[in-house]
Amino acid sequence: MKRYTDCPQVMRDFLIYHETIKGQSQRTVSEYYLDLRMFFRFIKLMRSDMPIHTDLNDISIKDIDIRFIESITTSEIFDFLSYLANDRNPDPDSPAPEYGIAASARARKLSAIKSFYKYLTIRTKQLQENPVADLEYPKLRKSLPKYLTMEQSAALLSSVSGPNEKRDYAILMLFLNCGIRRSELVGLNLTDVYEDRIRVVGKGNKERFVYLNDSCLSALNDYISVRNTIVSPASEPALFISKKTKKRMSARRIEQIVEECLKRAGLSEMGFSAHKLRHTAATLLYRSGNADMLALKEILGHEHVSTTEIYTHISDEAIKKAAIAVSEKSVEMIHVKDITKVTGYVRGGCSPLGMKKLYPTVIHDSALAFEEIYVSGGRIGTTLKVNPEKLAKVVKAQFKNIIAVHE
Repeated sequence: MKRYTDCPQVMRDFLIYHETIKGQSQRTVSEYYLDLRMFFRFIKLMRSDMPIHTDLNDISIKDIDIRFIESITTSEIFDFLSYLANDRNPDPDSPAPEYGIAASARARKLSAIKSFYKYLTIRTKQLQENPVADLEYPKLRKSLPKYLTMEQSAALLSSVSGPNEKRDYAILMLFLNCGIRRSELVGLNLTDVYEDRIRVVGKGNKERFVYLNDSCLSALNDYISVRNTIVSPASEPALFISKKTKKRMSARRIEQIVEECLKRAGLSEMGFSAHKLRHTAATLLYRSGNADMLALKEILGHEHVSTTEIYTHISDEAIKKAAIAVSEKSVEMIHVKDITKVTGYVRGGCSPLGMKKLYPTVIHDSALAFEEIYVSGGRIGTTLKVNPEKLAKVVKAQFKNIIAVHE
């Protein structure tokens, strides 16, 4: 904890708690540290006589105590979130700075603040009131996961070459077949490789087994035979090592290898990354029909199935089939004017779906009505369509004793 010497004791205790008791990764604890440090620096700036443009890095927070934290109001927290959204410059050295950070980054900082106050109110009971307990997170854009097609995945694997070919090929195979995270791949040791599976340590130090197919096993065994000639397992337990340093590869080096392979495969300008290979594995596995949602949740190491549900998005092929199915229908949606034209009976405010109430016998006649497929917001749905010609005959029969029909 020497690296957090600029923190007040109450904040150091919080970081130690998450590192030792909660068992969270050093990276997660470091993000808590950076987010909370920025938050307290901002609050001190707003309460002091310092100029508004004072660099937050110049503000000390070591004198903050529990009374200062208790005095922070919800309004001040809103001011901090507003600062992040509108005034925070993520790159001060840029010649053309852009102010404000993304909603996802703001949500992460708010999560750190929430976790800190929860620790003070529930875990250690140093505070009675939690000013962020009911505070909502910034609304995040919901986007479908980006992934490689089967053809693009094959092209990526074919692009592997060079003196570390077997190593790089094994890395890509694990990403594309197992869907493990980059940090999980970096943390793999030789002792984590079993006859038909690997043991993965995921978020929160949670262990899980991921089974390997024959191709993945073959690639991994080919690499291990080469790896053990570089350095003995007794000297370095890591599965993936650098030939130069003979030490465990870093997460950044793994990312660089993926970027190099994507470039050789002609996929470098398409927004793909090592994490997108995880999306690819999950998407292809789900579409193959070999894994349901709960099985996929366990394979990916998700804590909640709601996280896994993003991989149920429909494929482009499904959208294409739906569009073709719609275009091949030779019927048109009936409108109020069509009813009026056929029956002479005028009734306002009738939507196509509203006809279900007006003409139940028509709607329930499968020869006259059908559900047309439509695609909206990444989902397939249906809407009611009717055949005007067949509807006219039924409407005439229904209303012939009530109203005059205009031919």
